[in-house]
Amino acid sequence: MRKLALIGSAFAVAVGVTATVARAETTEINFGVISTEASVNQKKNWEPFLEDMKKATGLKVNAFYSSDYAGVIEGMRFNKVQIAWYGNKSGMEASNRSSAEVFAQVVSRDGSTGYYSHLIVNKDSPYQKLEDVLKCDKSINFGIGDPNSTSGFLVPTSYIFAAKNIDPKECFKTVRNASHQANAMAIAHKQVDVATNNSEDLERLVATAPDARKDIRIIWTSPIIPLDPLMWRKDLDPAVKKKIYSFLLSYGRLGTPDEIANAKKILANLLWSPFHPSSDNQLLPIRILEANKAIMKIKGDAKLSDAEKAAKIEPLQVDIKKYQAMTEKANGAAFEKKVEAFVAADKAHDQAKLKQMIAEFADMAASPATN
Repeated sequence: MRKLALIGSAFAVAVGVTATVARAETTEINFGVISTEASVNQKKNWEPFLEDMKKATGLKVNAFYSSDYAGVIEGMRFNKVQIAWYGNKSGMEASNRSSAEVFAQVVSRDGSTGYYSHLIVNKDSPYQKLEDVLKCDKSINFGIGDPNSTSGFLVPTSYIFAAKNIDPKECFKTVRNASHQANAMAIAHKQVDVATNNSEDLERLVATAPDARKDIRIIWTSPIIPLDPLMWRKDLDPAVKKKIYSFLLSYGRLGTPDEIANAKKILANLLWSPFHPSSDNQLLPIRILEANKAIMKIKGDAKLSDAEKAAKIEPLQVDIKKYQAMTEKANGAAFEKKVEAFVAADKAHDQAKLKQMIAEFADMAASPATN
């Protein structure tokens, strides 16, 4: 018995030592980048940012590029990706499936925290408005976004097709999924007739393919969409979370004038300004949108009886009420007020206040009570 007790004690010590070593050895992370355009363009814009992250944190930071959004989501699910840039729809999927949580939000170059989904056509196209596209006579080749894209898939599917009880596959001659950049180039070269895109990527196209952008016309614009989240795995080493958060919130805000200017230049190449703190509450409007899309699809399903529709719709309506209540609770909550104070200090260029608040946000991120 004594021998067994000694073995057990030794095992417990070994496990404790192993866990300590594992935590101490968190010196390398993989940063996931969703596939909104060709990887060659993404690498050109992302590598300088990730190199600065590496220098500031002392971590080895590897870029993780995938041919589709699901690759990054699944990479995080299996801990091949620890931090990632997502759209809100793919972020919601990562939250649901990959133990991910929102910790920051990107901000556009003009300081706004929202963007728009679009339907685009070639400048010579006969289609002038949304109604022209929805004749559903099987004459249009349609380019839609990645199924996990917010602006390329969820928003147009919800606001256009589900709202009007239209199945794109029954409406159009062909429907193909592609990245924002691929859809834009297909429109510019008249390879498809209509496609989804968004305001950020069309702005990016001005720099990457200005001639193509001149050949693109917008015929539909969505309501405003919250800009993208940055997310990490919930179980990421708290010390690493603290380093990453300190870097991200300081980037383009704190440092020497040259350091700030260089950081802002790198962010501008990504079409961004310095990041804002955020939380999973950012995903609530997208969850409501997804549930409403599902309800509209059920209502339009002729194969279902009224009783079957009601049974399927009821839990979705419960979810919507839950998300609405969570949204109301979040508005005016302590974290949201803190974010508002941070944004105000940023606008006032109050570096002393910013330093203090960045340290506080970083401590919150690393605290087990908030993870």
